[in-house]
Amino acid sequence: MVTTPMPGNRSEQTQVRTVLDAVRRIMHAADLRSRRLSRETGLTAPQLAILQAIADLGEVTTGRISADVSLSQATVTVILDRLVERGLVERYRNPGDRRIVHSRLTQSGQTALAAAEPAVSSRLVREFDRMPADKQAELVASLEWMVRALGVSDEDWPAAV
Repeated sequence: MVTTPMPGNRSEQTQVRTVLDAVRRIMHAADLRSRRLSRETGLTAPQLAILQAIADLGEVTTGRISADVSLSQATVTVILDRLVERGLVERYRNPGDRRIVHSRLTQSGQTALAAAEPAVSSRLVREFDRMPADKQAELVASLEWMVRALGVSDEDWPAAV
């Protein structure tokens, strides 16, 4: 393995390596969790996020879902297509403006989301809820900084559909 020398002193290099190691471990944990969710629910994490967004927002446009789950509209459309095929979501045109398409959960979608709830409720959520509000805000800001530092945009985000 070829390594690129890092700028700064040894202490800074160690800290950067620690951050990169933590990111790798987070990615691995997220991958494992996503596989478990898929195995237990038959749905991917993005599919569950979209079902939850529709449940939270009500009958909603793809653009609004996209903003809520931080995925591109194109990605959300592909995932919605799969959810429609499975009978979990239905789409319909706005009677007042036929260009606007809304999505809503079917009864099967509501049932699937309710059944997935125990699998979605995770240790991370519980631990985050236990943190003081100022620490939560600090963590959120740090993670948002990390996303920006890595140059990740919504268009770069892969859709595990």
